[in-house]
Formats: sequence, C-alpha cells, structure tokens
Amino acid sequence: MNLNQVTIPSLDLSKSVPFYQKLGLRLIVDSPPHYARFECPDGDATFSIHQVEKLPEVEGIYVYFECDDLDKRVAQLREAGIEFDQLPTDQRWLWREARLKDPDNNQLILFYGGENRKNPPWRIN
Repeated sequence: MNLNQVTIPSLDLSKSVPFYQKLGLRLIVDSPPHYARFECPDGDATFSIHQVEKLPEVEGIYVYFECDDLDKRVAQLREAGIEFDQLPTDQRWLWREARLKDPDNNQLILFYGGENRKNPPWRIN
C-alpha cells in the first residue's frame, strides 16, 4: 500500500490554489470552484483541495511536507510573502519544523526529518 494523496477542505479555492502554488506545489487538476489537485515537487504524492460550505469545527488538519532544504525554503517563502507561525526549530522528536496556516486555517508543517523521519531511535522493530 502507498499513500496516493491527502485532500483538505477549503471555503474558497480561489484563495487556496494560489497559496499552495506559492508553496511550490504544481497544479495538475483545476476544476473550480470545487476541486484542485497538485503534485508535490519531490516524490509521487499528490495533494488536493475540495470546496466545502463549512470547515470542521475541531482543531483541524495537520499536513506535513518534507523539505531537504528546510531553512532555505522557509527563507524563500518568507521573501515571497508567506507568513510563518514558527520558524525552523529543532524538535525533541529529532525533526526540524516550521509551522504556518493556509487560508482555511489548516496547520501546515514544513519539516526535515532525515533518517529520523521513518527510523527514529524509538522505532518499533
């Protein structure tokens, strides 16, 4: 089994699509106003957005995008006008993470995990 895509809700794709393009995702399906799908710049995963009338009322969705060049990527995005809630920070789970929210308040984490992404010291064998 392999993860194909993650789909998140959005109230307004006309705001969300340009935001994710600015992050570096490549738009491959554009069906306004209801659906958009992107390719990630690395790997085979895709990411999509679908229009909803109401966002979930819970804490929300967390989406992690791995970046081998995290600090450089965050600096470039900040220069492009993307605002971050947390700049790259080393975490106790051995990842380096930067956090931001998309136009619909979904939590995005740009991170670098290296070998610890799938093989942390506490991994179950």
